[in-house]
Amino acid sequence: MKRKIAYTAAILITVCSFTACDMIGGNCQICQLNSYENGNLISSVNEAEYCDDELLTIKSIGPTTVNGVTTKWECR
Repeated sequence: MKRKIAYTAAILITVCSFTACDMIGGNCQICQLNSYENGNLISSVNEAEYCDDELLTIKSIGPTTVNGVTTKWECR
């Protein structure tokens, strides 16, 4: 019985270690605002790191197109 509990605990620790960044609050990404015309990048704003609520806000903003120029946030 102790062996099964130890085995289960080891599996849980291994699984949690793969997602540790998200669990510890490492919910940050580097984002920039890019503008495209006919699919070609024509303008890019400096990259910045966004976390938590700011990141969610940026990711919720959809692309906008004005006079054939599409501007959208891209995060990595």
